Amino acid sequence: MHFIGEEEIRQYLTFEALIPVIRQALVDFSAGKIAQPVRTILRIEQHGGWFGVMPAVMDAVFGAKLVTFFPGNAGKLPTHMATIQLFRADSGEPLAVLDGRLITEMRTAAVSAVATDLLAPKATPVLAILGSGVQARSHLTALRLVRRFEQVRVWSRTRAHAEDFAAETGAIAAGSVEEAVRDASVVITVTSSAEPVLRGEWLAPHAYVNAVGAVGPERRELDDGAMRKRVVVESREAALRESGDIILSGAPVYAELGELLAGGFAPDTGAPEPGHGFVFKSLGIAAEDIAAAWLVYLQARPLSASSQDMALSGSRMTSSSA
Repeated sequence: MHFIGEEEIRQYLTFEALIPVIRQALVDFSAGKIAQPVRTILRIEQHGGWFGVMPAVMDAVFGAKLVTFFPGNAGKLPTHMATIQLFRADSGEPLAVLDGRLITEMRTAAVSAVATDLLAPKATPVLAILGSGVQARSHLTALRLVRRFEQVRVWSRTRAHAEDFAAETGAIAAGSVEEAVRDASVVITVTSSAEPVLRGEWLAPHAYVNAVGAVGPERRELDDGAMRKRVVVESREAALRESGDIILSGAPVYAELGELLAGGFAPDTGAPEPGHGFVFKSLGIAAEDIAAAWLVYLQARPLSASSQDMALSGSRMTSSSA
């Protein structure tokens, strides 16, 4: 069984290859072609962390991501760490264990890129990013592949972090959330906040929001006003159990992203009336992790891979990522 570490993954995983794979995985999930329960969460109360188990079964492969979240690691270790185990779907044979930190980082941003490409207005002159960490950087890279932004603004609770991000990326450091999002076409929330940081009254009527940072039924980044848009999710079941933004605001789920990608709805991405437009509430689902890990495995597997492994590489997953 092959182990694939982060540095090796970094050699093979690109947003250009990952985004179409994630798009197909979301379509397949909403079409019922991927079996996946809502993640199981075990809290590590004595250390302020949690441990999540995220399994999924696809056509050629199945597996699980084991993920940890320890907010107290900030400044010392990554707050999110993970491993992903892959198995052959036809025999149950273990194929590989992959480090999951970079895969999680990149698949999260790739999902937002897929959603932005579909749901955001076609003209997006201003991007606002709330948060300045790993996901902020990853999202900026991914979204620049699907939209052209004339200006990027960034806000962080720590002004120095926003200024560092701005110096690194060419963004403008904003002094407040309101300053960052005012008249923005696309807004990304990738903060660690458990309380709303984004207020609907600050958003332009046409603004599209990727809400990424808050996971858990008691955590949220958007207030009730910001949630008065059409809410799109990866999984209805997961959203109604895991999203404080949805549960605490009482916002209805308009659609799963995979349904929209398959043409099940006709979203208006022009200039919606005030209160319309879209919020994409991202939680992360196992199908995305397994799809991304499978993409890496097909490129990084040892030269001694069996002919059966080679046959598996002819799956729809590979053809969609070519």
